[in-house]
Amino acid sequence: MDFNLTPEQQQIREEIKKVCKDFPDSYWREVDSKKEYPEAFVRKLSELGWLAALIPEEFGGTGLGITEASIILEEINHSGGVATACQPQMYTMGTLLRQGNDEQKKRYLPKIATGELRLQAFGVTEPDAGSETTKLQTTAVRKGDKYLINGQKIFISRVLQSDLMLLLARTTPYDELEDKTRGLSVFIVDLRDNKNKLEVKPLDLMINHHTNQLFFDDVEVPVENLVGQEGMGLRYIIDGWNAERILVAAEAIGVGRAALDKAAG
Repeated sequence: MDFNLTPEQQQIREEIKKVCKDFPDSYWREVDSKKEYPEAFVRKLSELGWLAALIPEEFGGTGLGITEASIILEEINHSGGVATACQPQMYTMGTLLRQGNDEQKKRYLPKIATGELRLQAFGVTEPDAGSETTKLQTTAVRKGDKYLINGQKIFISRVLQSDLMLLLARTTPYDELEDKTRGLSVFIVDLRDNKNKLEVKPLDLMINHHTNQLFFDDVEVPVENLVGQEGMGLRYIIDGWNAERILVAAEAIGVGRAALDKAAG
């Protein structure tokens, strides 16, 4: 296996370096001291198309691969930025891309590609389920042409900075299932439409993670925002984990390179 970068991949690295030069350490220190979101940085990356790397060209993305996406996030961290503030814009849409229907893809992906819509919130973890995802308790009950969402989530990042959230919720009671991996479904939640029914409590955790606890009180989701088949959501979510793990690992490499550069300098 050849681990050398192609000229095109090396050019991506150089372009990311150029972007990051406009956002020095002082920018990140100020953002952190004010507990703000790095809006200008994320907007710049969106305008240049870097956060649309994994979205196919037919939906307005750049149609790059996981290697190129990894280079982008690694170099952000290597250059002193914080890729965590924007990396879910790259991969959270993967479930929609692979499992969504044509109408959903056409409605959301082009605007996610340009940054007009932010899809950075990913609602899975709950306070009482631990690492046992099959025991999630947040429910989605169908009432006519919509689902009503009730329950809690915790450690959910960038809810206040996103327009959309990808949510995993229970559509079949756990005790009624023979196959415990079923009964969970994925929904696209428009956060802009549910400000009065979704309580968001920010948690004081790591720098630029903007993490929250969520309380759902009859949050309404149209039936057409169900992604794929009802009850198959866990499989859809797992299907996107590989890309997420690879990209987060690339960020860690970038942090390590930055630390070495600081130590050697």
